[in-house]
Amino acid sequence: MSVPDPGPCSAMMTIETARMPKENAMNRSALAIGLATATLFGASAASAAAPPKPVYIHMNGANEFLERLVFVRPGQKVVFVNEDTGAHAILGYSPQTGAASKTFDAPALAGTPGKGHKVHTYSISFRHQGPEWYYCPVHAELAKAPGGVWLPKVRPGVHGFGTPMAGLIIVTTDPALLKDNPATSASKILPGYFGG
Repeated sequence: MSVPDPGPCSAMMTIETARMPKENAMNRSALAIGLATATLFGASAASAAAPPKPVYIHMNGANEFLERLVFVRPGQKVVFVNEDTGAHAILGYSPQTGAASKTFDAPALAGTPGKGHKVHTYSISFRHQGPEWYYCPVHAELAKAPGGVWLPKVRPGVHGFGTPMAGLIIVTTDPALLKDNPATSASKILPGYFGG
């Protein structure tokens, strides 16, 4: 069986190690282990990805969430952006019980008077994978649907497109789903989308 040639550097290291007293050889081993550890930790720190960019969900005078379905990683920030002149709120809920979330609950987000004014936002992130259902209780209300599930419906007297102001965030690590977000979810402010 032939052994591949390790190259001139390995041969020099072997010769040099053989000439060293035992103490120096042990110090050299400790140094090699230290360098290997530092290299491993350095590589893992360098390969640690920067936190993912936020995913944006926009609201305007149509009384709908523009991105009704988005996918995020556990811990990734979701930012609701109110580009409407009127107020909106965001409330998470359980479709099984209709119970409101104790943690996914944004009080009314003030409207924005017009271009050049501060745009109000609400940010949240979720640690665990799964669906996060939400609606705007200013413009929708929950109703028990056939099958016993609770779903948002348009609040009577509210104008808009006629569909309830509601959406779904799916927290996942599936790369295919994470790439499937609407293009608008990558931008905080959408030119031309503003309005009440």
